[in-house]
Amino acid sequence: MGKWRDGHGKLTVAGQDGSVDLEIAASYRTRRRGLLGRDGIDGALLLTPCSSVHTFRMRFALDVAYLDKELKVVHVHTLKPGRLPWPRPRARHVLEAEAGTMARWGIRPGARLELKPDTGAS
Repeated sequence: MGKWRDGHGKLTVAGQDGSVDLEIAASYRTRRRGLLGRDGIDGALLLTPCSSVHTFRMRFALDVAYLDKELKVVHVHTLKPGRLPWPRPRARHVLEAEAGTMARWGIRPGARLELKPDTGAS
């Protein structure tokens, strides 16, 4: 996909209909902030590059998907606030969403994701 930048876009699961609103956190500052201070998220947040996350000071539980460099899902799990899971060495990106949403979207290990950033041109 080239160089990642902070912004917005659409997320789709290969072979499935529909898309999900996506926020992209590619700079150190936006990755560090992540979802802290929020009460929820509509859609998903992509942290890139990233291979691990934590949920300290989070206000809600998260579904977390670890993606390899080709946007294939390596692992998915749900994290309650205050957790520090093991890093995933093969992960290059992490996708976060509210707990329970990834199963509905069809995001599971082995799934391939497609991301289309907004270009700003309308």
